[in-house]
Amino acid sequence: MSQEGIVLVASVSIFNETEGLIIKENKPTAFNKWNFPGGRIEYGEDILYSAQREVKEETGLDVKLIGTTGVYNFFSSTSNQVILFHFIGEVTGGSINLEEDEISESKWIRVSDLVKFKNEDLREPEVFKQIINNLFKKNLYPINMYNEQITNESLLN
Repeated sequence: MSQEGIVLVASVSIFNETEGLIIKENKPTAFNKWNFPGGRIEYGEDILYSAQREVKEETGLDVKLIGTTGVYNFFSSTSNQVILFHFIGEVTGGSINLEEDEISESKWIRVSDLVKFKNEDLREPEVFKQIINNLFKKNLYPINMYNEQITNESLLN
């Protein structure tokens, strides 16, 4: 979702026992850049649902969100103000099936190797590294800090 140069984004670090999943983007503004699966939150969409939808669209995987590293506020390489909600997820189903128009590659990588990427290989490297730092320091928060989206129907009940 964007409004007057503000973009809302959800992204997810997906982990198995020892590795995390990263994707290589194939978009004009992030060509050949590694990132976590994620994308824009659509108008009217619940943040948690958006994170799961983006993972499914980009990777083919179903995920359960189990935590968050927080919210990140930065200016993108395209000069938009980005507010990024970053989650931690675990795979519950599906299989790797990349959205070929936007994602060229994916790989499972040891968490300790995530810090070895050069800035020029990452999309928004400062934010990526801040997320990695929070993961390593276990600066993690429970997923229940996010409330379900409030709708007119839920207000009536």
